[in-house]
Amino acid sequence: MTAIELRDLDDPRLNDFARLTDSALRRRIDSERGLYLAESKFVFERALAAGHEPRSVLAERSALAEVEFQLTAAGYGDAAREQAGLPPVPVFTGDAAVLERLTGFELHHGVIGCMNRPAPLDAADVIAGPTAVDAAAGVAAGTGGRRRLVVVEGVVDPTNVGLIFRSAGALGADGILLTPRTADPLYRRAVRMSMGTVLQVPWAHVGGWRELAPQLHDAGYHVATLALDERSVTLDEFADQVRTAPDRFGRLALVLGSEGYGVSDACLRAADALVEIPMAHGIDSLNVAASSAVAMWALR
Repeated sequence: MTAIELRDLDDPRLNDFARLTDSALRRRIDSERGLYLAESKFVFERALAAGHEPRSVLAERSALAEVEFQLTAAGYGDAAREQAGLPPVPVFTGDAAVLERLTGFELHHGVIGCMNRPAPLDAADVIAGPTAVDAAAGVAAGTGGRRRLVVVEGVVDPTNVGLIFRSAGALGADGILLTPRTADPLYRRAVRMSMGTVLQVPWAHVGGWRELAPQLHDAGYHVATLALDERSVTLDEFADQVRTAPDRFGRLALVLGSEGYGVSDACLRAADALVEIPMAHGIDSLNVAASSAVAMWALR
């Protein structure tokens, strides 16, 4: 692999790393579906493992050997590209201070890859599962039709979205559905905070509850919504119901609401159960990412 030493930070080939926001990357007209950034050696490796194509890489000198190994193992090494009649994947390098001047932040583990966005999944496939989509993403499908979905409604902070994905992946969720206004899981901070889990757990965008509720119910899902509501049962009570009636709750969709307002009225009307996490010391709620981990652990 021939690395390109950074000498001119105004080089237009560096625009993806230095001068474009997440939204601008998503709208790049010279890429079929836009771009996203995979920050850290670990996340870059997961992006390659998920079959996402690298457009270019920015790496500290100390990370070059590992980047070369990762690209070669994924079929993007210089020799493989030449054999296919394609140009090499550009790998730009410099010391940490130069890279930080370019990007405006310290690179996590010295690597950031600019990746072509994958084709979006269809919500019906994520809901229906278990499917080949799950297997390709490295997510084990539930046995006997048992499935757990997470529905994220209007969570706008990419950090929270990334952490929800990380909890969902670690605690066995089979897929995630994102309602309108939820932050993009492929924003740089969401990808980083998820430790690349957004590249593993199948996810799809969905419409409003008028469309979503029938899809979930027709597929046999019991819709449980975390909500501060006088009708809510405690998470302990609901988890007991799930354990004692596995046939009824074999397919469960857990809904998480936005940071400020919780879930919408439409969601409350569509829900089969309203659930709250018991609190102490007069505290009424947890951060949505923390709530997701607690609830998914109880309902695993």
